[in-house]
Amino acid sequence: MNTLEEAELCFPQLVNSSCRKNMRPHSVSTIIFITLSTISVITVTLNLLVVISISHFKQLHTPTNFLLLSLAVSDFFVGLLILFQIMLIDGCWFLGDLMCALYFLLDYIITSSSVGTMVLISIDRYIAICDPLHYPSKVTQNRVKGCILLCWICSIVFQCLLLRDNLEHPGRFNTCFGECVVVVGYFSGIADVVFSFTIPITVIIVLYLRVFVVAVSQARALRSQIGPAAPQGSVNAKKSELKALRTVSIVIIVFLICLCPYYCVTFAQEDALLNTSSIAFVMCLFYVNSCLNPLIYALFYPWFRKSIKLIITLQILQPGTSEASIV
Repeated sequence: MNTLEEAELCFPQLVNSSCRKNMRPHSVSTIIFITLSTISVITVTLNLLVVISISHFKQLHTPTNFLLLSLAVSDFFVGLLILFQIMLIDGCWFLGDLMCALYFLLDYIITSSSVGTMVLISIDRYIAICDPLHYPSKVTQNRVKGCILLCWICSIVFQCLLLRDNLEHPGRFNTCFGECVVVVGYFSGIADVVFSFTIPITVIIVLYLRVFVVAVSQARALRSQIGPAAPQGSVNAKKSELKALRTVSIVIIVFLICLCPYYCVTFAQEDALLNTSSIAFVMCLFYVNSCLNPLIYALFYPWFRKSIKLIITLQILQPGTSEASIV
């Protein structure tokens, strides 16, 4: 009997203070392991391809693509975070209290930076569609790089302040050995929801409502312009912008669908108590979103499919390939 009870503990040598494992059928654990492992590999691989593509080919060095690069970097780290969820299949945390706090810190930073990047993408599309004449002068590569850097720095600083107590005293809120729990104060949790979710999502929705109205009018004007007398360059430019708008719109809509449950669960909890079991489902949605983004690029961006081919065949190792035309 004692042997059976010890087998159910995360740390059998600590009979009176160890957490208990999540006892589930072996087949269920195997399915969870295979599913998470598959999502992790696909997410890391595809987003790494996005990072290499935009970083290597100079023709892809555009403001919009740099924003997609920032999003791919955060999605890449999400793929790595799934490895921690794989280790938690049985509900036990074996990496220590400090690593638990750092795990949640990284998760918070990635989520916050992803939301910030989505806001920047919305602003980029807003200017491109609503003020196209001034877009090249307003949205430059250096300005976009500066905004991306500022977004990541603000995310890191804000989340470090949010989880300061957990970082200074890791494991203080654990009830048993093998548990991974962080607690965010009520007012800190409200601040996180407001600044990391409510305000950014409101900005995204307002901008895209405005962009949608302008895009519809431009599409109608474009159809009326198509003809022998229409300037071909102007028509192609508008088509390109509308196509880019469609792609990033899908990315943002999918992002909102996958992220909203995460913050709804966080906000609904009385004291913003987060543990690895209570947010399992919403975290999986967030993980799936990071896997879907590069798949959306592959469906709608021919340059991504072409760059993948060059990367997989190792043609990018040849000299001068960074100057290749893939758009």
